[in-house]
Amino acid sequence: MPTGEVLYEGKAKIIYRTEDPEILLAQYKDDATAFNAQKRGTILNKGKINCAIATHLFKVLEAAGIATHFVDQPAPEQMRIRAVKIVPLEVVVRNIAAGSLCQQTGLDLGLPLSQPLVDYYYKDDALGDPLLTPDR
Repeated sequence: MPTGEVLYEGKAKIIYRTEDPEILLAQYKDDATAFNAQKRGTILNKGKINCAIATHLFKVLEAAGIATHFVDQPAPEQMRIRAVKIVPLEVVVRNIAAGSLCQQTGLDLGLPLSQPLVDYYYKDDALGDPLLTPDR
């Protein structure tokens, strides 16, 4: 378990300070939330799986010449990252109707979408992470 000062704790991860002021440690959590954290639960190994997926995606981006904050993955559920200024934007890509999409549109849970749906949200818990996507 990390020992540095907690700088941030969100729904999916905890960000810790390290000895190097330019490097932080992201600890991915097994917590699962829906409807902007109104529904909560735990999924065993979710943190490890999410960290593995994120690590893979950051490596693909880096290989394509796109700089990221990724440094390395010291443990299955941990990622060392560069300290950066966060852009408060959440991108959600859906292939199947679930969660808030069903609630907002009346689509049936589990309905396969004919094409991926990409939504953009302004990350601000106090405002309820408002949807920014103009055409939905």
